[in-house]
Amino acid sequence: MRDFLKALPKAELHLHIEGTLEPELMMALAERNGVTLPYASVEEVRAAYDFEDLASFLDVYFQGMSVLHTARDFEDLAMDYFRRAAAEGVVHVEMHVDPQAHLARGVAMDTLMEGLERARRRAASELDLSTALILAFLRDRPAEEALEALEQAVPHLERLDAVGLDSAEVGHPPGKFAVVFRRAAELGLARVAHAGEEGPPAYIREALDRLDVCRVDHGVRCLEDEALVERLRAEARVLTVCPLSNLRLKVVERLEAHPLPAMLEAGLTLTLNSDDPAYFGGGMLDNFLACERAFGWSRETFTRLAGNAIEAGFMSETRRDALRERLAAMQVPPGG
Repeated sequence: MRDFLKALPKAELHLHIEGTLEPELMMALAERNGVTLPYASVEEVRAAYDFEDLASFLDVYFQGMSVLHTARDFEDLAMDYFRRAAAEGVVHVEMHVDPQAHLARGVAMDTLMEGLERARRRAASELDLSTALILAFLRDRPAEEALEALEQAVPHLERLDAVGLDSAEVGHPPGKFAVVFRRAAELGLARVAHAGEEGPPAYIREALDRLDVCRVDHGVRCLEDEALVERLRAEARVLTVCPLSNLRLKVVERLEAHPLPAMLEAGLTLTLNSDDPAYFGGGMLDNFLACERAFGWSRETFTRLAGNAIEAGFMSETRRDALRERLAAMQVPPGG
């Protein structure tokens, strides 16, 4: 099964590029840029990657960002992940980037966009890896700040595929960003949003109604609202679920207790993703393997999940057709 899951052409729709920062690269970039970290070694950094909840994770997450200063840093960060992902059979990556966190440190929008664009071009030519870029807004910051960040990104519009909404969910409902998402729609950008991870099912409904999102990131608490589940199923709304992330952030105590099987049984359109792989114990292959161990899913189920991601990804139709062909070539028998 490991060989099969590694070979399966996987599209990752829910990834924070800052969350791919491995301890080794963090220390190397800190040295390059003269940044003093509260860690003396790679081992100390790894020890800090042990979280009680989303808030404690975010503390370390934003601290790690402090080593990112130049376009070269963002290029190195992205390429480091792209290489690991491609080696695991990932064929398409959609990365959220948090511009507000970088702008607040004095890093210009041009800097991060140029670095990520260089990495995207290299990924396509060196790894046959297609990519998309999602400009994510920090929901615990003012909506006016998010709108300003969006306007700063307009000169780079051709590099953007969507906008998103992330960071601390509880107490920060999606509707707060309705004006920002309307502006994104005017600019022709797709919209996605984190909802229903720690926040209530009402946040999922609000993201659909007030932000007009095409995908819901996480969404695992939808099962608490039967009418919402029916709506998600009827509209075939895609949920980008991150099982190992949910485990590490204590959304579930054991992976075996994750609502994923019930969500599948309810007929929801799901995808598997890594979220912040450096912090949460693994990339796409680890997430697929963990689900196989926890739920005993068949090859057919994993193929269907991989297909969902290919269909929902922000990519050219030419690329989508090519990935469909690669998936079909896996030749999984029904029930296999």
